[in-house]
Parts: sequence; structure tokens; C-alpha cells
Amino acid sequence: MAISVAMLWLLGTVVLTTLASAVTPPEGSKNRHYDFAIKKTNYTRLCHEKTVLTVNGQFPGPTIYARKGDIVIVNVINQGKKNITIHWHGVDQPRNPWSDGPEYITQCPIQPSANFTYTVILSEEEGTLWWHAHSDFDRTTVHGAIVIHPKKGTTFPFKKPHKEIPVILGEWWNADVNRLLQEAKRTGGEVNISDANTINGQPGDLFPCSKNGTFKLHVESGKTYLLRIINAALANELFFGIAGHRLTVVGTDARYTKALTVDYIMISPGQTVDALLEADRAANGSSNCRYYMAARTFASNTGIDFNNSTATAIVEYTDAPRATRAGTPDFPNLPAVNDTDAATTYTEQLRSLASKDHPADVPAHVDEHMLITIAVNVLPCTGNMTCDGPLSSRFAASLNNVSFQTPSVDVLDAYYGSVRGVYEPDFPDKPPFFFNFTDDNVPTERWFTKRGTKVKVLEYGAVVEVVFQDTAILGAETHPMHLHGFAFYVVGRGFGNFDKHKDPATYNLIDPPYQNTVSVPKAGWAAVRFRATNPGVWFMHCHFDRHQVWGMDTVFIVKDGKTPQAKMMRRPAGMPRC
Repeated sequence: MAISVAMLWLLGTVVLTTLASAVTPPEGSKNRHYDFAIKKTNYTRLCHEKTVLTVNGQFPGPTIYARKGDIVIVNVINQGKKNITIHWHGVDQPRNPWSDGPEYITQCPIQPSANFTYTVILSEEEGTLWWHAHSDFDRTTVHGAIVIHPKKGTTFPFKKPHKEIPVILGEWWNADVNRLLQEAKRTGGEVNISDANTINGQPGDLFPCSKNGTFKLHVESGKTYLLRIINAALANELFFGIAGHRLTVVGTDARYTKALTVDYIMISPGQTVDALLEADRAANGSSNCRYYMAARTFASNTGIDFNNSTATAIVEYTDAPRATRAGTPDFPNLPAVNDTDAATTYTEQLRSLASKDHPADVPAHVDEHMLITIAVNVLPCTGNMTCDGPLSSRFAASLNNVSFQTPSVDVLDAYYGSVRGVYEPDFPDKPPFFFNFTDDNVPTERWFTKRGTKVKVLEYGAVVEVVFQDTAILGAETHPMHLHGFAFYVVGRGFGNFDKHKDPATYNLIDPPYQNTVSVPKAGWAAVRFRATNPGVWFMHCHFDRHQVWGMDTVFIVKDGKTPQAKMMRRPAGMPRC
């Protein structure tokens, strides 16, 4: 295998036509260039200073601005002391898995003192996405927004806002989160929870030593603001709202939605929401001019440790009398931390815009049906050590009882170079055994899983339906499932065990939301459909990072089609070595 991998590297270095030069933006679009320097920087939160990994010294990192159809060139220079990769979350990257970013799936990591240039190809995306590290737990502080405006000559399908503001929801650990990860890998135990939730990198003034850094949004009466909300947290789904104001959701995952006015949103790790804020406090009869925006954890499984904190920022009216701008902000009425009904009520209302300019094209016929069970499991404790997982075992996670084992050679290189022994092309279309998946008393023998690097191979153009089924093994909970390389229509969801004879009759095939990350309900299921028209190697995983590390992952390999525009691009020069 070592010889084959070396040959792959040689092939990459002699390709004369690089990816950047092989792709041209659509008419009216252009190339945009950014430099990302990965470096260590000191930051203080919660009275605690520590060194964190950043891009250009910023936390959160810089925002990328582009228009629909642009190509964004990002040169990443690794000035840190560890390997790293960057993923462009929600960007389909048509025919270009080489720049998708997950380590050991589509590339080897960028080593210290090395650099790699990503070519980020925007196609149908319009709205808010984000970028983040896709190595270890680096995305805790290595992340930022991607703002994709309409093409010139077109506009938003809603009232043009006065300003646009990225609102990045995240977490802060006082400890070194990658050390916590390595300790959890060593012992097979859980990863310690974070010390605070954050809004734009700040916990808010309810936390010690945090008042001066609290993020403030200054608004003027009568104007409209577009909040580009991103959940960058590693472990927490979040309720989000603003006191004294309602939000009008107009997009999710860079696809427009029918306008939905709500008191709060529920946003899962990986998801984005575009929401309009009307600065209309006077119309609401309020005499205050300061309001908290807040993000509180939604914990679907309170039987495990979770961060039960609320991050805050302040919305302040600048045109109010100065004497009124020193009062205590009003606090929003967010749902309780375990309010599954509130989360479900919000999520079930999302609909694609389905207009003439932004149509919904939901596949009616399905070629590949997959039922994928989601589980937190255990693996036997190996060696002479004592393990910290249940039954003195090691925590694991699985899809269809396969706990994904990350290879030491990336899957894309192995596929491109026909290297054997890196993966097995037999990921199962259904679980190996059926039982009452959502029963709280799952027999102990069902707790155990097996490791494997199994992938699903798809014919170009096939329509795929995946039904994600949560299980109650070690406790039912929601799971944010993310697919690289595609957006998908969320055609159905429900509680209990999926019934293939009855539940499809409840599907929405008219205007379902079009997303890249779906929150699978606790003790329930979610059905998604997509067309496999993006050739390449594409990661699918839970966006709770500890679950991904434990193996709640798989890979879709989409074969080439027959025309040149239906074939994966050639391996570019300069890909990092493993």
C-alpha cells in the first residue's frame, strides 16, 4: 500500500492543470481570494486566559463574503504545531471533493509549517453557510461565517435589510479541548462538557469577567436587520431568541424558506438560519431600549452531562434617550432545556420557499432506499487498562451497527488511485437486526458494535432516500446528521419506529426544507432525499463531535457520469501527504 500511496502523491505533483485553473466562474461571477493563517493566540474568557488555535488571530474567525456562483480561493498556512484541515460546511463543491476538507476522508491533514490552497466552488447556495476545522476538536475556535449574496442583478426574496450581522453560537472550554479529547480516547470515557455557551465568542454578562466583552448589536427604530445565525457548537443544540421581539425565518442552510415568524428558533450544530429582526420596540409597547438575545441549550437527553448555561448578547436602540440606555436588558422567554415539544413545533414549520425563482424540485421516484439506525454503543475494553465507558467498556457510536474507523490514508485518494484495503464498499442499506429501536429497555447485547471502514457506493444520478432512525441504546437523543457534497430535502419526520408501509404517506413532497444538516428527533426518525449528481467522495456524520469521533459516520462514493461535466475533477497538485 505504501508504494501505491507514493504513486498517488507523484501523480498529484505532476498534474499540470490545477483545480483553480480548471474551473471558471459562471458569467457575472468571479474568483475571490483569502489567506488563512492558522496560529496560536491568547484569549481570556470566564476569568481564564489560555492559548487557542485561531485563523488570523481571530475568534471567531474572519467572514468570507461572496456571491452565488463565485469561486473562493483560500490559502491555508499552518503556523500552528498540529495537523489541521478546513471544511466549507454546506458548500456542495460540485465535482470537487479535493477541497471539501475532512481529514482522512478527502485529504491528508495540513502539517505544521505547510500550506494548502482550497478551491471553494459555490453553485446553488445563497444565504449563510460557515467554514470550520475538520480535524480533532479544532473547530471549537477555528470557525467563521460564509455570507453568499445573490448574483448581481438579482436580490433577496424578502425586504432588503438595513444591515446584516453574523451571529455565531458556540462553546468555551477553560481546559484545552483537544487534551480532553485525547484523554477520552485513552480511557474510552465521555468528553468533559464545556464551561459556557457563547454568542460571537462571548459568554455574555451573566458570567464572571464577561461584561466588557459581551457582544452588542446596535439598532435603530423602524429598521430591519438580517441575522445570519450559525450553530458552531460541538455538543449543544440551542434555543435562540430576543426579548421583546419576534424573528422571521427566511432561510436555512443557504436555501430560502417561506417566511416564518416565531418567538424562538431551535438550531442544531452545523445548521444556519437567516432571520429578520424588525427594530419595532415602540410598536410592541415597550419603554425599554435594551434587550438580551440569548442562546440556551436544548438537551434532548438529560440523563447525560450537558452544559446547562445560557449565553447572552445585548440588542440596544441607539436612537433612544441616553438616560434609558443604562438599564437592565429584558430577558427572552426561551423554552425549557428539555422541551422536546418546543423544538419539534419549530422544526416542523420550516418549508422551502418553492417560488418561481427558487423552486423546490423534490424527487418523486427513489432508486436507493436506506434505513440507517443511529446509536451510541460500546466496544470491549482492550489491553490491560480499565475503561471508563458503560460496563467498564469503551464508548463508541455507529450507523447500522458499523462504527466507522478512520483510515490512515484518505478515502478519496484510495478511491481515485484504486488502492485496496483502505475501505470496504459494503455499507449496509438496513440495520443487521430489527428490534423496538426506541424502547428504553434495549437488551445489553444490543449495546455492542463493531469497527469498520465501510462506505456506500452510488451510481451517478441515482435518487437516494435515507431514513435516519434514532435508537434508545444508551439513551435516545436527537442527532444532527450532516452530509457533505449535497443538500437534501427533509421529506418526513416522526416519533417511534419508522413504518415503511405507513409513514411515507405523511411525506411532504411539495415544499420540504432543503438542508445539509437534519436534526433527527429523539426516539424518532427523519427521511431525506437527494440526487447523487455530484461525483466524488462525501462524508456523512453526526455533528455532535464526540459522536463523530466515536464512529457515527460513513462515506458516500458517487461514481462518475458519462459526460465530462458529470465526472469528478482530477487530483490537483499540492495535495497534503499522509
